[in-house]
Amino acid sequence: MPQGAELDLQLRMESVSEGVLVSGTVTGPLTGECGRCLRPISDTLDVPFQEFYAYEHSTTDETTDEDEVGRLQGDLINLEPALRDSVVLSLAANPVCREDCPGLCPECGVPIDELPAGHTHDQVDPRWAALSQIKTSEE
Repeated sequence: MPQGAELDLQLRMESVSEGVLVSGTVTGPLTGECGRCLRPISDTLDVPFQEFYAYEHSTTDETTDEDEVGRLQGDLINLEPALRDSVVLSLAANPVCREDCPGLCPECGVPIDELPAGHTHDQVDPRWAALSQIKTSEE
């Protein structure tokens, strides 16, 4: 996601006995580069979100660790950590511009779909280079 990008939040907040249940979706622009061919990619991210925030001094607040359940701070709910976690966990580890992206030529680094058919690199392992000097009776 580009830094400073605006996100659209569609949230529903429900008061339950021990706190507030927040659920909804986060939508925003997504930019990056293809993990195979390094071309820029852009898309829209649409991530479902659900998090429980315990009331202060509730049984849940007193019997859980701080990182287990979100906490209300007075009348305020800090959504940022939970939203960030939801977005980061939904991102692809290796995004691609398209499913059939062939990537880059490992020898010259040019995108394979921009190269002519039959593109090759004649590389000989230097340890075997002397064998190319041998003449056979068929030649």
